[in-house]
Amino acid sequence: MNWFKKIPHHHRATSGLEWRLWRKLPLIALTGTVLPLLGLALLHLLAEPMPDANEVRWMQMMDYMVGGVIVFHWSMVLTVGIGCVIVMVMKGPGYVADGYWVSHSDQPRAALETAEEASAYRLPEA
Repeated sequence: MNWFKKIPHHHRATSGLEWRLWRKLPLIALTGTVLPLLGLALLHLLAEPMPDANEVRWMQMMDYMVGGVIVFHWSMVLTVGIGCVIVMVMKGPGYVADGYWVSHSDQPRAALETAEEASAYRLPEA
């Protein structure tokens, strides 16, 4: 049985923004990770050598905030990546999903179809 039977004469949609975005995602992820870390490193380098308790607390708060920004950025990059993959799959070739003929599509039957009647309408397996 051929599980991936393509629809004949089906044209693929042209690629658009999803491929341009997909190719830029590693750079976007790297930039969104490095820039906050560089800012945090600069903050630590410019800090006083012997800070008091308030400054230590503030620096620790900045550490947590930068960590949160990075994790949020990664989740957004992952979400956009999943969206790109979905669009790529949807624009790909069309496949036959169900090859069964429905005998009562316009008017429902009064009685259920028997197994013998149903097997007469099935497409032969390839």
